[in-house]
Parts: sequence; structure tokens; C-alpha cells
Amino acid sequence: MKKLVLESTAPFQGLCELVAYNEGLFEKEGLQVEFADRGTGDIQTHTDLTNPKDANPHASHGMLFEEGKADMYNACEWGNYCRVQDSVVENGRQIGRRSIIAYSGLVVRPDSPVQTAQQLANRLVGVPFYFGTHYLALHMLEGFLTRDQINLCQAPRGSRYRLESVMKGEIEATTLTEPYLTLAEKKGCRIVVAASLHGTEVAADSVDSETYAMFNRAVREAVRRVNADKRKYLQYFIDYHKDDPEIAALTVDDLRESRLVVVDPAPIPAEELERTAAWIKSWGLLDEDKPAVELVNPEVQSSGHAV
Repeated sequence: MKKLVLESTAPFQGLCELVAYNEGLFEKEGLQVEFADRGTGDIQTHTDLTNPKDANPHASHGMLFEEGKADMYNACEWGNYCRVQDSVVENGRQIGRRSIIAYSGLVVRPDSPVQTAQQLANRLVGVPFYFGTHYLALHMLEGFLTRDQINLCQAPRGSRYRLESVMKGEIEATTLTEPYLTLAEKKGCRIVVAASLHGTEVAADSVDSETYAMFNRAVREAVRRVNADKRKYLQYFIDYHKDDPEIAALTVDDLRESRLVVVDPAPIPAEELERTAAWIKSWGLLDEDKPAVELVNPEVQSSGHAV
């Protein structure tokens, strides 16, 4: 049986991987999957850290991968372009999009004077740099503000800690994923804008086409199961955070099925690859002379997704 070590993942970004693991779908494909725990990391908001170039793109996602302790990890697609560019792992590349389409909202506390995204001009927004909700915040705010009016700072990677930061008034707004987006609403917070995002898998040379194909077959079956009974699998979002009393007190009735979207994992479309890289470059977060195609492993991506 082949062994594959993945970095730990939460339901909002890796639900189908967790379902495949818990329901024996990986083993059915002849794949022994283990999860390496990335830990909690920094839980403080750094209002003085406003330039992502001063932050480490591998401070969380990709950290164990860079240390040779994991074969593969998944994270937001935008961040993975940057992580792959700065990786010390030889031939560590993106090999395709993950199955879950993550959902996130930009929220303000109940007594905030901000009612619309336009009112966030020059106000401090806390985001976890290089995470999907960092780039998503940029995308969402660009529709309402000029780039010089967007004011971001480094916030913790965990939605729980970002919610606490916005409630304390350290920041005016922050991005949250489920189940903390639901919890924020129950606390009276307002979602001023929301959107969804893709993620990708990054793998080392040890993950060949055959191994990745086995992984994807298991994930595709998990996708089928989740889509057949979303209500059942929404429980994962509560159970994963059961040590948090406020999340443990939630029920599936509190969560919205419409925010859970899973699709079969697939290659990154070539046109979207180029467009995404160009946008990241426009923010100065990707080398101008770095061809987008060098950020993926086309052979593994192509054959690993063949049905």
C-alpha cells in the first residue's frame, strides 16, 4: 500500500479529503494516508505588519512540506502560486485544484460604523497573509475601493482568533470561513461582502501520477457522498472545532447548505492559470519574469486527473 503524508486540513478547505480518510476511501484505492499536524501557529493580530512581503508564505500551509515532513498539502490557489515560487523543495509544484470551493465573508462587529464595503476605505482590515481570504479580501475590496484605499494587516490564520480580534476592535473588519462565519452572524456581526475561492494541491516529486490518481479517485467518491447528503457532512464543520464551546453549541440547522460547494478535483485551466498569475503579479507578490506554467507540474496534473 502506498503511503501519502498530507498536512492537516480543516473542513472549510479539505472536507472531502477528511471524508475520504474517515470513510476508508483512500485505503480502498490502496493508499495509506497520514496527516501531519501544522499546529496552531501565531494567534496574535499584528496591526503594524501591513506588507505581505514582510511575512512568511510558509508560516502555516507548506511549512511541513518545506521541512520534508509532508508529501502534499492543499491551500488557496493564489497563495500556492507564491509558495511554489519561493519553495526550497525541488520540483515542488501545483498539481491541480482541490475539490472544495471555499466560502468566506468580510465581516464587521455589530457596533461598527461600516455598513458597506465602500466604507472600509483606509480602515484596517485584518487578514492572514498568503491565505485564500487574504487574496479574496483584495478581490472583494477592489470592486469598491482604489488600491491605495485598501488597508490590510496581518491577522491570525484561525478564524476564531480573527473573530476575537474584530470583536475587540483591534481591526475594523476581517475575513472568516465556516463555521465561524455563522458564529459571527449569531453574535450580530454583519457580512459586508462575501465570495468563494479555489484551492490547489501542491506536491513533491514523491507524488507521482499513479499516486495522485488514486488520491483523486477517493476524493471524487467523497465529493459524490457529500453532494448526496450535504446536511450529514455539515456536521464535520462543528465536530472539527468541538473544543470551542461556542462552535460545539451550534447545530447543523445553524449552517447554510448553500455555502458548502464541492466538485470533482480537476486541472487548473490554462487560461485561468495565466490570468491568476497576472493578477498576483499586479500586486507585486509574484516575480514578473516567472512564467505561470512553471508553477505547476503538467504531467502529474494531466494524468493524475484522468478519469
